[in-house]
Formats: sequence, structure tokens, C-alpha cells
Amino acid sequence: MHIASRSRTVLIALTLGAMAPAASPFQPLTAQSTAEATAPRSPRAARFTLDQVMSYPYATALTAAATGSRIAWTLNAQGVRNIFVAEGPSFEPRQLTPYSADDGQELTSVALSPDGSRVVYVRGGEHGSNWDRTVPVNPGSLPVMPGMQLWSVAFSGGAPTMLADGGDEPTISPRGDRVAFTRGGSAWIVPIDGSTPARKLFDARGTTGGLAWSPDGSRLAFVSGRTTHAFIGVYESDTTSIRWIAPSTSRDGTPRWSPDGTRLVFVRRPGAGGPPEPSLEQRHAPWAIWVADARTGEARERWTAPATPRGNIAGTHGGTNLHWTAGDRIVFMTELDGWPHMYSMAVADGDPSQLTSGRHMVEYVELAADGRHLIMMANAGADVGDIDRRHLLRVAVDRAAPEQLTSGTGLEFAPVVTGDGSTIAFFSATPQRPPVLSVMPASGGDIRLVGATRVPADFPAAQLVTPRQVTYRAPDGVLVHAQLFERPGGEARKPAIVYVHGGPSRQMLLGWHYGDYYANAYAMNQYLAELGYVVLSVNYRLGIGYGQEFQRAAAAGAQGAAEYQDVKAGGEWLKAQPQVDGARIGIYGGSYGGYLTALALGRDSDLFAAGVDIHGVHDFTAGGGRRFGMGEWRYEATDADSAAGVAWRSSPVSAVDTWRSPVLLIHGDDDRNVRVSETVDLVQRLRATGVPYEEIMIPDDTHHFMRFANQRRVNAAIAEYFGRMLAGDRASASGGARR
Repeated sequence: MHIASRSRTVLIALTLGAMAPAASPFQPLTAQSTAEATAPRSPRAARFTLDQVMSYPYATALTAAATGSRIAWTLNAQGVRNIFVAEGPSFEPRQLTPYSADDGQELTSVALSPDGSRVVYVRGGEHGSNWDRTVPVNPGSLPVMPGMQLWSVAFSGGAPTMLADGGDEPTISPRGDRVAFTRGGSAWIVPIDGSTPARKLFDARGTTGGLAWSPDGSRLAFVSGRTTHAFIGVYESDTTSIRWIAPSTSRDGTPRWSPDGTRLVFVRRPGAGGPPEPSLEQRHAPWAIWVADARTGEARERWTAPATPRGNIAGTHGGTNLHWTAGDRIVFMTELDGWPHMYSMAVADGDPSQLTSGRHMVEYVELAADGRHLIMMANAGADVGDIDRRHLLRVAVDRAAPEQLTSGTGLEFAPVVTGDGSTIAFFSATPQRPPVLSVMPASGGDIRLVGATRVPADFPAAQLVTPRQVTYRAPDGVLVHAQLFERPGGEARKPAIVYVHGGPSRQMLLGWHYGDYYANAYAMNQYLAELGYVVLSVNYRLGIGYGQEFQRAAAAGAQGAAEYQDVKAGGEWLKAQPQVDGARIGIYGGSYGGYLTALALGRDSDLFAAGVDIHGVHDFTAGGGRRFGMGEWRYEATDADSAAGVAWRSSPVSAVDTWRSPVLLIHGDDDRNVRVSETVDLVQRLRATGVPYEEIMIPDDTHHFMRFANQRRVNAAIAEYFGRMLAGDRASASGGARR
């Protein structure tokens, strides 16, 4: 029996003697070190460093004031996160907050008061997680745990004011004077300038969320989660009883006010329970749109989704994307034609009409301040490559006449319309230029890159390759899209790497990505290409961008891992390329991509010579199968036993006996998306069977590597590992004990 003598452990440690004092969040910005770690062995010399390609600032959370031309967003510059603001007509970016440390404290829920005079935001927590979203994070392993707080700062500048410790989900009153927020499952209220302490707004059973002010700021709608069901309530004052909106055994959510404040529209789904459903079949998840009188609580069903898979809530950003618009209309997203599109219907009666259509998806849908137009991004366009890009669309809420506002080989995403209706602000990128703040006239026209000055002068844009769109067929005939990264020249027969994204409901693009996790992956693929690898980024089934049938593929995941054949076919496609050395193909990915990486190494070590598995899922049956509803004891007959067998065979741990290729395992031990126990368990299995593995455990960081220093360490480790396994002496690299 082989033991851990073939493993290599990489430690990330802190000692009291070497620990720097905790930086104050209100210190001046300091220059970041760009010292490069030991260069990895690679097929050819690189023209730029890992630090240079990771130096791009990442912008997100763009928002606009309800009036005027003021906007705000967050910018993450190598782990230093700050709020930035701008105002028309120049829209010159200006840093508003004075944070200076790479401390892993995210900035979320950015909101502007209606007149744009103040910016509200949340600092801390891990809002991209599956659990413990509001629990503070401490990726710097500081002796004193950082908190999660709600803050406010004047648009004109000055020191931020903390409004509440533990505050989350802020929503500013239309009057601009107060902020409602959640804390500990309850609703709270605080003056926007922090002039008096926050107080609990009301007491209600269950967990309160989904706060929504009435248009005049006199009432607050909310969702009261009661475990098996959920109500929508309306709070008016301390002396008036909460008005419950058509309470039932259903799960109600997403309350939206009519412009006159007299009615609400919301989404109704069935409550918990009922007879067990087959675990191995695709099934419809019912939902409906209801309209209610906000004063009486009486409601009626306005529209019900058809009981087919296409009737499910869209699996893209915003879900139903429900809005009550001008002209007394309701707009929402569904996939009735097999693609996520927007629909519109009159509140009174009539069937929904389709606003957008075609073989593309829409997401990040925003309603303009006048309530008459929607602005969104889509993988639409005349070029064959546009299905792997993002461009901006606009459509009126009452007619199917969408306008494509942007086109070309770049990417445009996350749009907002300024309150005065004159400007669309968004982020734009190209295959070479990372996302920057951009603006254009609302009527259409030239794009101005107002945020380009934030990109460092030595960012290697000129050396980055333009990824090439690739398509191929999986063994069952499914068409798979991918992007190929390759630097011209180099070895006649190059090593190659398959990159597998996470999610799985994501899509990698022909340029810089609009998600920070995947922007980092894009940078890493560029760096690997610069080192001389041929890199194939695979958009396997279950991902967005290619229609409902592709995203909700049968027999996938724990139901049979059908998507793995797309990944394996990608490796075989690479092997067939004349410039690729078929004996030197690696694979890497994170999260669900880590799962597919591990599955590839376990099932097909003959194809994949080495891999890097970053916080992957390894056992779908872990925890007794409770995460898939297979761990509940009940008398009624179910398919739990057969489903558990399929889930086990779909898991990497079931293929350890055929796993021979070396692997580097990386995991943060405060992961709130994939439990670290998945990697701990896999290590023991690989050790028992003698599979050569190495590991990097990152104390106190999460799934998204909140500290830039930790993300850089991960990227450097990927390059170094493939340098030894694919570009160096494979036999000596994987054969002996390494500690």
C-alpha cells in the first residue's frame, strides 16, 4: 500500500514574528510590489510576467442615481477595493473611499440616493457564497476578525460613515433620507447620514428579506421566509399592523411596486413537501406571476408558466427579471422559445408578448428611470463569434423592436441608464483590454472609454493573443463551443492545456470576462499561452449562452455526468492538432471545473497527463446525499437508491482506482461554496492508492480567494506545476517523494 511519501504539501504560514501589523482601511494608497516569484519552467520564454497580466483593475457593481447623471461602482486594484464615482458630461472617474489594504473585504450592494448626493455600500462578508454570505471573512488571518458593516459616504467626498454593524441588503428610500436594511434576519432602518443609530423596524416571524420601498417612500414591502413557505408583507408604521399579501402555503417573493404605489406584482412558487419526485429526471419547477392590491392584500394570478422544462425560471442573471413598467405593464424573463428572453403583458389582461427573440440570451436587464425601456446585454450579433461575446440591446417595454446598440469584436456588459436618460454607462473590454468604465449616448453613438486610465502602463495588452472560436462535436452529437489561446511560433509540438470553467452555469468568452472569478481565469489562460502552451477553454453543456436544452442537459452532473464527454472531446480535439504534443495535455479548473478536472484525471489518465483541481466537488454522495435530497428517511418509495448509485458513478472518487496522472489540489479552508472536506477526503483516497498528488491549503480564505495575494499564489502554482509536469522532465517530476 502506498502512503503519503509521494505527496508534496505546500504550506502557507504566518508567524507572529513575521506578521505585519493590520493596515487601517483609511490609509493612503501605497504601491503594490510586482516582484515575480521563481519563474516556472515553460516551453518558451515569456515576454511579460504573471504580475503584469494580473495587474488589471476589475470594475463591478455599476449603479446610477434615479435623477441626474451620477454613477458609482467598485474597483478592485490588486486586492485594494474602493468605491469610484463619476458625473456627466465628462464622467471622469474619481476615487471616493480611502481603503488601501489587500484585506479581502469586498464591497457590495452599492447604491446611490435618488439625487445622487450619497453612496451606500456594504463592506465585508462573502456575497458570492452558497452559505454564510453575511459571516465576516478573515483571509489575512488577522488576530481580530474584521466585521461586515453598512456604510454611507457623500458623493462630494469625505470620510465614510458606518451606518450599522452587520447590516446587509440596503435599499434607500425614494425620499433619500433613510436606508432600510437587513440584520440577523430582521428589517432595520437608519438615517442615510448616520445622524442617529439604526433601529429595528418591526418584528416578524421567520427571516425577513427582499426589501422594496413604495414609490413615495411611505411603505416597505418585504419577504418573510417561514422555512416551508414564504409571505409577502407590507409595513407602514409602528401603529399599523403588517398587511400580508394573499398569504398561502406557497413561497412568494420578488415584490415589485406599481408606479402609483397602489399594487404589487410578485412571483409565487409552491411550498415545500408533496410526494417525492424522481431524482434522475428533468422536471418542471412551477411558478406564476400574481398581482395584488397593496391596501387590501387581495391578489389574483396573472400568468402561469407552462408545465414544461421551458417554463422553468430562467437560469441566468436576475432570474425572472420582474419589473412593473410605465404604461401599466409587467415585463419578465422566461425561456418559452428555448432561450432566455424578455416578455411583456398588460397588467389587466392579455397574453404575454415576446420583446426579444432569436438564438441568443439576454441578461443583466435594467429598467430605465422613465420606465419605458429596458437595457440589457446579450450574446447577439451578425458575426458568428458573437454567440461567445456580449453586446448591448435596448427594447421598449410595449413592443418587440429591440435595437442592438453595440457590435464588433469587443464586449460590452452590465449597462445602466443615467437618471436623466441621456447616457448609458457600462463596462467594455476586448480580447486584449480588460474591462473599463465606458459611456455612450442613450440614443446610440460612439463609445468613450472613460476608465481606461486606471489600467497600469505596463499592462501587456500588446502581447495578449486573440482567442480563436472553436467548435467540435461530443460523441453524442452535441455541438460544443470553445476558445483557443495560442501564441505563434514556439515548439513544433507544444504542450496543451484544457481549461474547464466553474458554475456550471457560466460561459467563457472571446475576450475579458464580466465576472471577476472568470476574468482571472482569462488572464491565466493568456499567461499560459504566453508560456508556450496551447490552451483550450471549453464551454461544456450546463453552461449558459447556447439555449435551454444545452444548459439543462439530461443526465448531467449527479444524474450521469453527461457534460464530461464535452471535456474529454476537447482533450481529444487538442490531441488531433498537428502542433500539439498529444502526450503532454494537461487540464485545470475551479469549482465545477475542479470537479470535471478530477473526473478527467480519474477516468482518462491516458489522455490527460496532469491536472490542477481547484476547490472541486469530488463526491456527489457526501453527507448522505442530503444536498441532492437523497438523505431523507421516508416511508414513501423513491428512486433514492438508484439515484445514489448514479451520483456515485458520476463522482471523481468513483474513478480513483483508474487515476494515474499527477494532480495539484488547491482549496481555501473557509470555502463557502464547496466544502473543504471534498478535497480533504480526496487526498486520503489518492494517498491510499498511490496517486501522485500535491496540495496547497490556504487558511482562512474562501472559494473566491478574497485576497489578491492568495489568488496570485494560486496562479503562480498552476504555472509552476504545469511547468514541471508538461514542460519539464515528467518522469523525475512525478516519480519521487516531494515535501
